[in-house]
Amino acid sequence: MSYLDATVDVYRQAAEEPQVGLCCTTNPVWQLPGLSIPKRMLEMNYGCGSTVNPRDLVNSPTVMYVGVGGGMELLQFAYFSRRPGAIIGVDVVPEMLKACQDNLGEAEAQNDWFSSDFIDLREGSALDLPLPDNSVDVAAQNCLFNIFRVEDLHRALAETYRILKPHGRLVMSDPVCEQPMSDELRNDDRLRALCLTGSVPLQTYLDMIASVGFGTIEVRAKRAYRVLPPGQYATDELLYIESVEVCAIKDPMPTDGPCIFTGKTAIYYGSDTHFDDQKGHVLLPNQPLAVCDKTAGALARLNRNDLFISPSTYHYDGGGCC
Repeated sequence: MSYLDATVDVYRQAAEEPQVGLCCTTNPVWQLPGLSIPKRMLEMNYGCGSTVNPRDLVNSPTVMYVGVGGGMELLQFAYFSRRPGAIIGVDVVPEMLKACQDNLGEAEAQNDWFSSDFIDLREGSALDLPLPDNSVDVAAQNCLFNIFRVEDLHRALAETYRILKPHGRLVMSDPVCEQPMSDELRNDDRLRALCLTGSVPLQTYLDMIASVGFGTIEVRAKRAYRVLPPGQYATDELLYIESVEVCAIKDPMPTDGPCIFTGKTAIYYGSDTHFDDQKGHVLLPNQPLAVCDKTAGALARLNRNDLFISPSTYHYDGGGCC
């Protein structure tokens, strides 16, 4: 059995009987006016973060979500795009698609604004998405891509890039781990399917996203996720796993590489009315400006005694410049 077969087996079981505690069911649930989420849908909330953010969902976008789970995020996306076929849900597990469809029927009964035809469920794989090129505004996945081995992760990212429109957004949440893992852990197909041992360092994750062409990458949140302790897992040290929320934008790739925002800020505290680096960055006194990592590095290299560059906070909520 391959690791992908093991993954299908895990989520087939999770579709037939909700697995409370699978992945991390404490991830944020958006509380939106007039939105009622069925109990079974909440129990099947298999994810490690949130991919729903109102700023990505203006103007009723077409959204593709891969790995549908119980349908909660599909329902939340539909809250912002209330038209037939606006939300496309893709999953490789037929039983999960059936469970999701049933949950959406219950959601329709609980929400007078919602119609099941807002959501188009399709059987398919993240490695071969059943959508044409340049066809969606927003793509999303929650705690799925970390399951893939490196070659398949690259393919899944490339497939998502393909189906996005220019300037479209890939919004995702995955576990990351800065510590090395044993081969035994890496090769445990079930632990990989449970979103534990496929975790890679954050910089590796960001590099892979950039490698398929995304010109802008935002790290929006990073938080504690799980630990793998010695004695319970094949490790000599306590392994700490975090979940990260990232938005990758299909912008043209700059000649000097992608603009990656990891929550760095520049603050000018000199006596002049402003500081202009002559590269498009104007800083007013004591007014924090969010900057991408490239700009943060360039400003730091100026070695000025009136500029402060913060370390990465791994929280970015828009604004600033690169």
